[in-house]
Amino acid sequence: MSDKATLEYNGEKFEFPIIKGTEDEIAVDIKTLRAGSGIITIDPGYKNTGACESAITYLDGEKGILRYRGYSIEDLAEKATFLEVIYLLIFGELPTSDQLKKFKSDIDDEAIVDQDMKKIIDGFPKYAHPMGVLSSLTSALIAFNPSSVNVASEGDMYKAIVKLLAKFPILVAWTYHKRTGLPLDYGDSSLGYVENFAKMMFQKPNRAYEPNQVVIDALQKLLILHGDHEQNCSTSTVRIVGSSHAGLFASISAGISALWGPLHGGANQAVLEMLEAIKADGGDTKKYMAKAKDKDDPFRLMGFGHRVYKNFDPRARIIKKAADEVLESLGVSDPILDIAKGLEKEALEDQYFVDRKLYPNVDFYSGIIYRALGIPVEMFTVMFALGRLPGWISQWREMRLRNEPIGRPRQVYIGENARDYKDIADR
Repeated sequence: MSDKATLEYNGEKFEFPIIKGTEDEIAVDIKTLRAGSGIITIDPGYKNTGACESAITYLDGEKGILRYRGYSIEDLAEKATFLEVIYLLIFGELPTSDQLKKFKSDIDDEAIVDQDMKKIIDGFPKYAHPMGVLSSLTSALIAFNPSSVNVASEGDMYKAIVKLLAKFPILVAWTYHKRTGLPLDYGDSSLGYVENFAKMMFQKPNRAYEPNQVVIDALQKLLILHGDHEQNCSTSTVRIVGSSHAGLFASISAGISALWGPLHGGANQAVLEMLEAIKADGGDTKKYMAKAKDKDDPFRLMGFGHRVYKNFDPRARIIKKAADEVLESLGVSDPILDIAKGLEKEALEDQYFVDRKLYPNVDFYSGIIYRALGIPVEMFTVMFALGRLPGWISQWREMRLRNEPIGRPRQVYIGENARDYKDIADR
């Protein structure tokens, strides 16, 4: 195979090097395209454009493969804790027992948020969308940690990362409690990372907190499954904001805003909104499966299929089992969840969906779990953000350590040609 690609245009030939990834992905390096030929490429949505080389996450949508740093998502979800996966994503290797102990201790030391942050959250109306609150609070961390991060210093980088990992779960829990009206809490550093987060989320002020191990295990898996997903919209946003040498907190805040959209992190919220609409219309799942198959019907079945995975979403296989265990453990009786289980059963058995590989995806099952835990639908994307945090951090760190150039896409101009200015009386 040639190590060059040739572009021929207007009688001239231009050669570009071929880059090959460790999983045999092939890319044409066109860095010199415009300088050498005056031509640019156009690729709306960047579906065929690699913005970077990355050693963090490998994804093969056709084969249903997802790996973090070479480890399969199945092994990590089954055997690792979320904190171990955080360390793996950011630093490249699974931690030893001593490394994990120190990492947890360092996080615990920073797990306090300045009291003035409570004044900021008090300023939001109770009905404010939790993603807007979380993005604002994350950005506000800059005011309380104003020193810039020296990316040439591993120590400075490590401190910034630990601070964010320590404070972000608190901000998520506070965002939830703002919505529910419960008092704000700092949790208990004697607990594990996820266990402490669960306590901050679910402890009631008038009763002792009793952890449910099935719920804890499901949360561990959910957060691990959302840890990173290659160069998606929010991750690309974090990298491009960070490429301007914006700080970690500002870059992550931008990623939260990108995640907010219904085509990205808002997908699990869209699933529950669809289920609510089906329930309001009588709960007939067969009717809505027929609507989904009717090409002339605008109805769209949310939570089925995936824009990247052309086979079964590997994360969905894992979280389906956790969803079943949570529903059984909590003994939840909810018509919305009954509708969800009905849609799942029919989709897995209906030949139309099987032939098109329109299987339930991770958003479908995560929405079911969050609903069963009593988490408001507006909070679903906030939970997604907590899971995606280590991926954003690892992508930001990788980009800064490699000193990647500032992101600056080109465009093909299709507007008016040069025109003479007209005075207002002549327009």
